[in-house]
Amino acid sequence: MERGLQGNFLIISHSDEEVRAFIPKPLPPDPPVNFSGSLHALYSDALVNLGRLDTISVLVPSPDRFIYAYLKKEALLSSMIEGTQSSLSELFQFEASNGQNTPSTDVAEVSNYLKAINHGVHRLSNGFPLSLRLVREMHEKLLVSGRGSSGATPGAFRRSQNWVGGTRPGNAAFVPPPASALMEAMGTLEKYWHDDPISSPPLIKAALSHVQFETIHPFLDGNGRLGRMLITLILHEQKVLRQPLLYLSMYFKKHREEYYQHLMNVRMNGVWEDWLEFFFLAVSETAKEAFQTVTNINRLLDDDRSRLGNLGRQSASAIRALEGFSKRPVASVAEIAKLAGVSIVTAAKCIGEMMKIGLLEEITGRDRDRLFCYRGFIDTLEGDMRAATDAR
Repeated sequence: MERGLQGNFLIISHSDEEVRAFIPKPLPPDPPVNFSGSLHALYSDALVNLGRLDTISVLVPSPDRFIYAYLKKEALLSSMIEGTQSSLSELFQFEASNGQNTPSTDVAEVSNYLKAINHGVHRLSNGFPLSLRLVREMHEKLLVSGRGSSGATPGAFRRSQNWVGGTRPGNAAFVPPPASALMEAMGTLEKYWHDDPISSPPLIKAALSHVQFETIHPFLDGNGRLGRMLITLILHEQKVLRQPLLYLSMYFKKHREEYYQHLMNVRMNGVWEDWLEFFFLAVSETAKEAFQTVTNINRLLDDDRSRLGNLGRQSASAIRALEGFSKRPVASVAEIAKLAGVSIVTAAKCIGEMMKIGLLEEITGRDRDRLFCYRGFIDTLEGDMRAATDAR
């Protein structure tokens, strides 16, 4: 179904050029989305796979370790879309160094992403509403440092014109609303989050809100990352996912051209149904992959516990150390001692035995302040990230 242009163009002047800026219509679409046929089936599949992921996130032992690890993975993938070149190992190593190592710009940006999404999830979990204020708070944490932070006014909606693609608005692929129309557009989006004018099912609300946020582009920088966070925040706030384990950055990266084409087709032609098909497929595939990764990590830990069971009297302490590394895959002796509830001497002996059988590797090459990596855990977590890394 084509509804025609989903907004209107406003002629503005920018650097002595006349430019057409796009102001979107408020959500939800009018006429409403047609959920007949294949779209309804894809929607049902997405809900089933989300429910399966939500169940395993609650039933598996120590779900916190998966949340911790998945947030790292999502932060890295989302930042990769914006051009960063970092790795999970580098990110874990930076965090394990307790600030002793100066991070690269890329690692710092990924770390900022983690701070932003953690802040949003924490606020929602403590009863703070999904709101423009929360989005601004997250933006401030996202751009507190790194590329674009100096001119992007962290924590504030833009007061000047931005654009997508091209070198200026005059040759851009898309020009969002002017600053004068931004607050009205964001205000109606916030009302939609709170079921004004009508209530929408959470998954549909997340899908439509993502397009609307990307269309408004309310910040000078960081819009893509925040727009992807918004999907997870809505599903968490609406109790679809008790743990924030669904992230679509990898799917969007692997299908980058199709993703951007859907956004433009919605704006120009109102084909929301095509976007929703793409979105529901993204949710289903991502939820399945997340479920499989959790299963693979559980299998890895079971196998490695069995190997440590052959260490005799040291087995119990070594297994506790392994649990520590499953929560912090790159860690020092002191940190593992604390996580495992053993002495530093015992932790050092366990790490030594784990290195002998190939479970750990030392990654600093130093005699002091050494860090040890649980490589099997990181490799299992990375999994299909390699394909996303190649999807330029």
